[in-house]
Amino acid sequence: MSAQQPAGEPLLVVIDRTARTVDGESVRIARDVLCAGARVKLCLPETPEEMERALARRGRRRPVVVGDDRALLAAVRTLHRLRELQQDALALVPVGPHQALALSRTLGVPQDAVAAARAALAGEERNLDLLQDDSGGIVVGALRIPGGGRVPAPAVPVEADRYDRDPAEAGGSGGGGTGAGRPDGLFDRARDGWWSPVGRTARTVARSLGAPLLSLSGLVGAVGPGSPGSGGVLPQHRGHRLRVEADGVLLADLDRPVRQVSLSNARPVPDDGLVEVTVRYPSSSLRTDAEQETGGGRGASPTRVRARAVTVSGRDFHYRADTVVAGPVRSRTWTVQPGAWRLTLPRAS
Repeated sequence: MSAQQPAGEPLLVVIDRTARTVDGESVRIARDVLCAGARVKLCLPETPEEMERALARRGRRRPVVVGDDRALLAAVRTLHRLRELQQDALALVPVGPHQALALSRTLGVPQDAVAAARAALAGEERNLDLLQDDSGGIVVGALRIPGGGRVPAPAVPVEADRYDRDPAEAGGSGGGGTGAGRPDGLFDRARDGWWSPVGRTARTVARSLGAPLLSLSGLVGAVGPGSPGSGGVLPQHRGHRLRVEADGVLLADLDRPVRQVSLSNARPVPDDGLVEVTVRYPSSSLRTDAEQETGGGRGASPTRVRARAVTVSGRDFHYRADTVVAGPVRSRTWTVQPGAWRLTLPRAS
């Protein structure tokens, strides 16, 4: 006699590779809670190509991501690229080191695996904004100019471009992972069992042996400064000559250097179709003569406004959109897309 299938809508549960490595117990807990409350198809992608293939062929299954902020951002970017971001509400079960879950906390996702899995099953959908630039790129959480600085090291060694690249540019099917060789890239418990202990051990050893090389490449910028996820450090300057406009209002011009421009989109309050724009200035020791006369520099408070569209222009500059470093560009406009995607969160008490 076959076991009774759980009731509830069908789910596609995408379990991030790093989550399976750093906290297998939380992954198993989340899996058990989700499988007990819905009809679940598991997907264990090893490459961005496998994730895209699984999401594209999910049918009526609602996607649930088990992993950190990068895994969530990868799913959002993939669905946006497939033009299916508004088709289904996403859900997230956060698994990963504390520093890799900042976005999930800001969005209001429960940090406990059981609570998050229950919210994914019976929570309520919330419409969220995102930023879209004039080249088609998107920003879910935050954007920073310049885009230099080092990406925090993950808790375990992983490939530098785990999800920070476009599968369409990879040039291949990305075989060799857990989903390789299957036309749908999906994992079937009855057919494949849980993930292979032998394969998982081999991958862990290989990554451990490769950790010193990854660390060295991050230190010397061997992967290329500013390349997505490379860990390279972009040149830092004593202020940046940028022109910043928010809804047509000039916030900064080329005659006054700025230290940083940031756009923040993820907030714990309901989204209102506006992005928070902050312009910060260099320290007072680096002020120009004109700034010293007018009292500019660090002594002045940062400029903060809320706007629907922001345009930044100037000499070649890089920017960091969520986890991806892009550029150099000379001009870029970001526009808020209200309610562009949905996330399942706990019901209000």
